[in-house]
Amino acid sequence: MNFTKKRYSRSTRIKSQKMDVFDWHTHPGAFERLTPPWIQTRALEVNGAPPEPGSQVNFQTKFGPVWRKWLAEHGPWIPGEMFSDTQKIGPFGMWEHTHQFVLDDAGTHLEDTVDYKLPFGILGMLGTTFARREIDRMFSYRHRVTAGDIGFHKQYGGDTMNVLMTGSSGLIGSALTAFLSSGGHQVRRLFRAPSSETNTYSWDSARGTFTPGALEGIDAVVHLAGENIAGGRWNSARKDRVRNSRVDDTRQLCEALANLESPPKVLVAASATGFYGNRGDQVLDESTAPGKDFLSGVCVEWERATAPAREKGIRVVHLRIGIVLSPQGGALKQMLLPFKFGVGGVLGSGDQYMSWIALDDLLGVVLCALTDESVKGAVNTVAPHPVTNKEFTKTLGKVLRRPTIFPVPAIVLRLAMGEMADALLLSSTRVVPTVLKAKNFQFTYPKLEDALRHLLGR
Repeated sequence: MNFTKKRYSRSTRIKSQKMDVFDWHTHPGAFERLTPPWIQTRALEVNGAPPEPGSQVNFQTKFGPVWRKWLAEHGPWIPGEMFSDTQKIGPFGMWEHTHQFVLDDAGTHLEDTVDYKLPFGILGMLGTTFARREIDRMFSYRHRVTAGDIGFHKQYGGDTMNVLMTGSSGLIGSALTAFLSSGGHQVRRLFRAPSSETNTYSWDSARGTFTPGALEGIDAVVHLAGENIAGGRWNSARKDRVRNSRVDDTRQLCEALANLESPPKVLVAASATGFYGNRGDQVLDESTAPGKDFLSGVCVEWERATAPAREKGIRVVHLRIGIVLSPQGGALKQMLLPFKFGVGGVLGSGDQYMSWIALDDLLGVVLCALTDESVKGAVNTVAPHPVTNKEFTKTLGKVLRRPTIFPVPAIVLRLAMGEMADALLLSSTRVVPTVLKAKNFQFTYPKLEDALRHLLGR
């Protein structure tokens, strides 16, 4: 009798045709989208066209401080019905995974079944409960992402697009590249330095030059590039880089687009809720006037810099993005370590409002902006329920099951960070997504606790 072999199964109904659900799994980007953000993974190589039999996916996964190789090979498949993969090299004693797609009157059942053994034979049984919990945590996340992504692609479908993207290596850009690719769109990545990766082009903003052909034949542009505003303590030189990387480079890109014989139809350009400045508990929508601090001024100039594209007749959308939640980067990543150790707490008074959005919903907003021709101008890219820092702190502690009794006084933040503390941590912006509500955009995670539980697998 084999005491170490186990079976795990999960089934989720997705409101779409099974060929659409199957095809989503075959597109580039699906692997990245299905990888939970709390698992550190590096894709090394993909051989063949997954999930065809014989194709392989070679990647590394971090277990504690150690990176472990995982080589998976696809086995039998029936297009539209099922495909399978088997671990050839990896952390498990055995891993045989079957994906099945079963149509019923209400949609498609995505059914994942895994036969696995833990390493070290019968000794691995000691980790059975933990392993099963982690496997369930992973597949719960995968099914939520699959259903959410396919839902967005179905709602904002149509012809596939050739999308030029700047800032594609950042938190938002890397996720957006995978998201758009998994929907069948072609993503052309525009880097500041030459790259050997496929579908990449370079942009020398100092000279105002682009790789030949970089801007030709594109349907849309997503412009996310800009100096990291939290990359270091602000001084005159850093503030100049923050401004110039947004204002001057945006203007340069838009002038280049305007000079094309066949310009793209739409430009979706990043902006930020910093546009509004520190406004206390005032409810802020897209019609609210800008604030008067440094970041407000940058955002105003940033949005105005798209004028050459708009005057050319390109539809321009300004995404005023709030705090993007992901454990892989941004504010949430910085918060996790102290909170996990039980030393998290409110910042300053805790009364300041935080306007946030789950990364998965942000991707859907970008797709809406790309495809809905009625969307133009400013779009507050935030969830519909902003919270105070006190509420955020309490909710994150609840999700992590940790106390939140160690506040950080405002004076300490100002001593450590200077002007940046007031702008990024103590400023209050209670922003609501009025335009998205009017367009009937359906947030997958409108409430903070649900978003955190999804992103952290809790």
